[in-house]
Amino acid sequence: MVTESINRSGISAGLVRLLAIAIAATVANLYYAQPLLGSLAADFGVSQGSTGLVVTFAQAGYALGLVFLVPLRDIVRPRPLLVALTSLNAAAVAVSAAAPTLAVFAVVAAVVGIASVTVTMLVAHAATLADDDQRAGVIGTLLGGMLLGVLLARGFAGVEAGLLGWRTVYVVAAVLMTATAAMLYHRLPTSPSELSLSYPAQLRGVLHTIRVQPILRWRALNGGFAFGAFGCFWTTVTFLLADHYQLTQLQIGLFALLGAAGAASAILAGRSMATRPRRQRWPLAAVIGVLLVASFVPIYLGGTQMGWLIAGALLMDAALQALNTANQAMIYDLLPQARARVSTVYATAMFAGGAAGSALGAHAYQRHGWADATATAVTFAVAGFGAHCAGRRHERTRLADQPATTSGGMR
Repeated sequence: MVTESINRSGISAGLVRLLAIAIAATVANLYYAQPLLGSLAADFGVSQGSTGLVVTFAQAGYALGLVFLVPLRDIVRPRPLLVALTSLNAAAVAVSAAAPTLAVFAVVAAVVGIASVTVTMLVAHAATLADDDQRAGVIGTLLGGMLLGVLLARGFAGVEAGLLGWRTVYVVAAVLMTATAAMLYHRLPTSPSELSLSYPAQLRGVLHTIRVQPILRWRALNGGFAFGAFGCFWTTVTFLLADHYQLTQLQIGLFALLGAAGAASAILAGRSMATRPRRQRWPLAAVIGVLLVASFVPIYLGGTQMGWLIAGALLMDAALQALNTANQAMIYDLLPQARARVSTVYATAMFAGGAAGSALGAHAYQRHGWADATATAVTFAVAGFGAHCAGRRHERTRLADQPATTSGGMR
């Protein structure tokens, strides 16, 4: 067995690329079902409304994993934990391919959601392995992989299901996850746990971290609201493309691929953050927040002109990923020995924001159409910018007293 161990040179570029691929393959499992709900309904002989439970179960599983599994990364050895969860994910996806009923498929979707929290763990683990001058660039690359997984999953599932059937999608996904588990087993560094705590103490530590880290609270709110705007757009744009532009399911899936250009911007943003002094990160994040809000001007105009819609989607995806890179570059410096706590808080806020944005956006579109859906998304983006501004006082304090703040909040 060939493994890499932690050393002073930080994390290698090759390992970062492999982790980005692992994250993309894993997060895609949460999104394959979305363009397949019609096919699932026909195959299982149920209504399309019933197949919506699949998405709900996957989201519920992911939420449970964020709260109860992600904190484990600090208190157990990371490599066995990540390999075990990825192997569980591979097995669950394989069962999905052979599911005889919708009930079985939905239960397995919840297991997939639980096991997919390795995405968050891998980002936190890579941030720990990276040197200080690498960290922001590494985070940007991994977030780029996450975005690719989210955006490519829908397009891949639509094309593959159209050619070979929806079960083939999950067969391919199971193969990918098995390969991912093997890669993590052979390539992840061997390292001890970060903290010597019991599991209940670690969960209490997460709550304590929320209380004593105001920067984390505001960054989490900022990221959550921003992801709410993202979720609102990508949920409702499918309605617009089908209703107004009369696109097929396959064409809608291909439209999602346009957003993959945002993944490249996330990598570039990470590299930019890596070379910026900490004092410049807050104002740079403010500029990105303004761009996120501004992106909904062309998105609104895209209600009648496809060119504007494409331009707005590209700008929004780029701004969101750059903002997440900026946020995580800042928060992972707060508690170097307990980054899973930080990940739990931030990822939970993002998940909640995305779910709220999707739900409220769909409701707004059904009531008043594209204009109302866009207004809902803008509201999320503006609220996120407000959270960014509200946290400025605490970030100034931390910059003035870096050593004291970095070590604070540990129990």
